[in-house]
Amino acid sequence: VQLVESGGGLVQPGGSLTLSCAASGFTFSFYHMNWYRQAPGKERELVAGISPGARTTNYADSVKGRFTISRDNVKRTVYLQMNSLKPEDTAEYYCHTAIQSQPYWGQGTQVTVSS
Repeated sequence: VQLVESGGGLVQPGGSLTLSCAASGFTFSFYHMNWYRQAPGKERELVAGISPGARTTNYADSVKGRFTISRDNVKRTVYLQMNSLKPEDTAEYYCHTAIQSQPYWGQGTQVTVSS
């Protein structure tokens, strides 16, 4: 199983970024996918999740209305569109899935929101 995130960077408050997570080594369309984030000195937190067929999504209260999770099962990729970014969104963002109760994580991509 391999999860590879991309798309992070430095953005000004109010700006937008789209993160991507390319998956391989498992049947992507069968599994729920999540985005987590971890800010310095804080615990890793769930940002958003999406069901295998993309019918169901869930979001942390702190990002509802600003972030959108989506997936392309043909491209084996999950996305996180982030709008109206705030300095408090600054964190390392991780792609995650769980297969037979075994968690898998990507290496992370850094998002920094600063003027």
